[in-house]
Amino acid sequence: MSAKLQDQISNESPVNLQLNSQGRLRHFLSIKGLPKSLLDEILDTAESFAGVENKPVKKVPLLRGKTVINLFFEASTRTRTTFELAAKRLSADVLNLNMKTSATTKGETLLDTLRNLEAMYCDMFVVRHSDSGAAEFIAKHVSPHVSVINAGDGSHCHPTQAMLDVFTLRRHFPDLRKIIITIVGDIMHSRVARSQIHAFKTLGFKEVRVVAPKTLIPADIEQLGVEVFNNVDKGLRGAHAVAMLRLQRERMTGAYIPNEKEYYKLYGLTPKRVELLHDNGIVLHPGPVNRGVEISSEVADGPRSVILQQVTYGIAVRMAIMSMAMQH
Repeated sequence: MSAKLQDQISNESPVNLQLNSQGRLRHFLSIKGLPKSLLDEILDTAESFAGVENKPVKKVPLLRGKTVINLFFEASTRTRTTFELAAKRLSADVLNLNMKTSATTKGETLLDTLRNLEAMYCDMFVVRHSDSGAAEFIAKHVSPHVSVINAGDGSHCHPTQAMLDVFTLRRHFPDLRKIIITIVGDIMHSRVARSQIHAFKTLGFKEVRVVAPKTLIPADIEQLGVEVFNNVDKGLRGAHAVAMLRLQRERMTGAYIPNEKEYYKLYGLTPKRVELLHDNGIVLHPGPVNRGVEISSEVADGPRSVILQQVTYGIAVRMAIMSMAMQH
């Protein structure tokens, strides 16, 4: 993205674009500010899609005749693939664009690219971008009939990941109001953590904890209503679930940790540390997993891990969000 466009994003006033005049979902850009009733509707709708993969015909006709374009300015196999599968299972036509080799790298602006894509009568953009605020910028400039889904923007947020995490938790713990959840890792640079916190707090989780070295804790994090720990053992004790985070090396500009070996020693999720969780406690991770850095292979592949379930449920959750946004 050009410096000029980055300035436009930074200067845009934060307006809730996500709901239409009837309070229905139009764009899905961030969980912050969305009502609990809407998050519950996403989860309930996802529940209706959760068994589609076991049917002989895995498609439903809700988005037949619609066109979804995956605009990925940043590499991602897991997220792009699950969005593509979700759209196809809703019977939409899907176009994947590698924006690193697109006309935007040849001097064409992002808005020029959007106008050209809109001229092809597309209905939804799924956007992943390394700049925070990019999805919101795009949502402010698309035609009224086009919906925008944020598939991750910089260090800002990753709302569909947070919702699939909640869906996974609800499958294991039906009453989310009784859940103690611990988020461990690079809170400072994680878009997943920010979205998780907003989702967990909006849905009324009993307690939300964050664990990280002081260098990886944002200064104002407690204002979000979380309990902060620097000691991982204390933060894990009695939690019903732990959400591990990947170290965001690509977003770090300084020496936030001594080295990965020391980080694993102090904050890595080992089989011994898993035993500190509630008896039925589970382990989540948004992927990709750095084995031996934030989590051991024994835990990642162990009986408490729901990492692969998260991937499966991600399709149902993204089907729910896409189908709801298309009904605006």
